[in-house]
Amino acid sequence: MRHERVGIGRRARWLYSATGVLITVAAVATVVLYQPLPPRTIVMTTGTPGSAYEVFGQRYKAILARSNVELRLMPSAGAVENLKRLNDPRSGVSVGFVEGGLTDAKQSPDLMSLGTMFYEPLWLFYRGRTLTAQSKTLQGKKLSIGLEGSATRALALQLLALIGIDQDVVQLMSLGDTESAAALQKGDIDGALMVAAWDTPAVRQLLASSEIELASFPRADAYAALYPFLTKLMLPAGVGNMATNRPPVSVSLITPKASLIVRKDLHPGIQHLLLDAASEIHSPGGIFQKAGQFPAPEQVDLPLSRDAIHFYKSGLPFLMRSFPFWLAAFVASWLVLLIPLAGVAYPLLRLAPAVYDWSMRHRIHSLYGELKLIEVELEANSGHPVQDLDARLDRLEARANHMRMPMSFAHLLYGLRIHIDLVRARLRQFPQGGPLRASEEVEPLAPRTRQGP
Repeated sequence: MRHERVGIGRRARWLYSATGVLITVAAVATVVLYQPLPPRTIVMTTGTPGSAYEVFGQRYKAILARSNVELRLMPSAGAVENLKRLNDPRSGVSVGFVEGGLTDAKQSPDLMSLGTMFYEPLWLFYRGRTLTAQSKTLQGKKLSIGLEGSATRALALQLLALIGIDQDVVQLMSLGDTESAAALQKGDIDGALMVAAWDTPAVRQLLASSEIELASFPRADAYAALYPFLTKLMLPAGVGNMATNRPPVSVSLITPKASLIVRKDLHPGIQHLLLDAASEIHSPGGIFQKAGQFPAPEQVDLPLSRDAIHFYKSGLPFLMRSFPFWLAAFVASWLVLLIPLAGVAYPLLRLAPAVYDWSMRHRIHSLYGELKLIEVELEANSGHPVQDLDARLDRLEARANHMRMPMSFAHLLYGLRIHIDLVRARLRQFPQGGPLRASEEVEPLAPRTRQGP
């Protein structure tokens, strides 16, 4: 029995080792196939040189570099082009700023928002006599409304159409913010509409100029009521240049908010990195917002991502707070795999001993079935030669003797051998070559104990 126990032990160890190797290979293959680790490089679509989108993009790039993630910046004409790139899976773009009011979940089903980041007011700068957003003051003027693909152009055309202004009333020019500011100061155009953050160089330059005026939107509340993505803001007098009191009076503005938009397939770890960077960049107070107002979990056009909702409620995940980014990402990727794997493995491991016990007992019981068949034939006086039954018993006993069983099941094997001997003892009471006579019949085999079948 020692030899049998050693053989079974080796087989069990081999089986456990093979199972462990298979599980490890399957786990690694799952990790590789589903790519749970974050990408090393992502692409962000920004804006024109000098725009807030481009300036903020540079700051995001520097912050993500601390975690050894490369953020590649791709210049664009503005929010409209950003949205087009984000909706195109072949563009390679994963993240970008988009102004509110340009899309919705039906038009952009593959995109999600990480929240609103900052205000982008609509500025109407002009030179000369008073200019307002009304047809009578704009008649025959040259007005810059931004480049094709920019948020400025999209919003300007929408609002101009609302008040009945089109190409027949004004001459619309396609200029970027920087070009508009230069053309306006030279007198090449009469006015310039631009959707831009307060920190945009062109905005600060025009606000401080004594030759350029900023138009007010007296019906700002009406615009905000008609278009929920717009908000009314007040620009205090003198904030452009206190020494020269520019602008000379407080001005009513209307503003959309810029959201940070990502593709749905962007890795959760990268989303958390972007949100952490957004908190560092956009949370300080400014002309229009209080400290901590941005980033905000506001759903303007697109639904918030699940990771963004978690971030705004609880901050960074525990692993990212406790470990370097790539170590946290590695551990998190394996936890995603191991938790469901453990959920499946635990009941299987609990069931394994019972299955093993059943398989060992089944091997013994199958021999008991053959022994019972010999006993039935013996009791039925079937006419089988005694030598044939005895030979079958010998073969059955040889199989039992060579059966390898763990020590914990040895009692079943010994019980089988005892029962084989009992049947053989009865068999020897038969006359050689024929069935028993009535006077030679013996008591049948006693019922088996619980150790037998």
